[in-house]
Amino acid sequence: MITGVNHVTLVVRDLDRSLSFWHEALGLRLRARAERMAYLEGGSLWLCLECGTPAPARDDSHLALSCAPEDFARLEARLAGAPRWKANRSEGASLYLLDPDGHKIEIHLGTLGSRLAHYRASRPEGMEIY
Repeated sequence: MITGVNHVTLVVRDLDRSLSFWHEALGLRLRARAERMAYLEGGSLWLCLECGTPAPARDDSHLALSCAPEDFARLEARLAGAPRWKANRSEGASLYLLDPDGHKIEIHLGTLGSRLAHYRASRPEGMEIY
């Protein structure tokens, strides 16, 4: 049985540039670094940045991150210059931005419970909620 996300690896072109985004802008803790990879930690997220040639998806696939509600406005201001890939249409506050290599990131205030409550109140046709 799956108990959670173990880790996420993203391929990046420039490790220093990506560390600036993930460590300095988003605040993940740098735990280890080598010439072509780094490991960061944010809450229960273990993120590996690995040098290579990234090829982000052209669909809605993305990595959604949580933050404390009191930190959302500060993150939004800090990330004002980051490119956006989507406008927020979810039930909670969200920022949809791209990292320096075009990986789609969402910073979302909400839980699975709040998402399901939203769908219970405004159920899309054909959706079953268990």
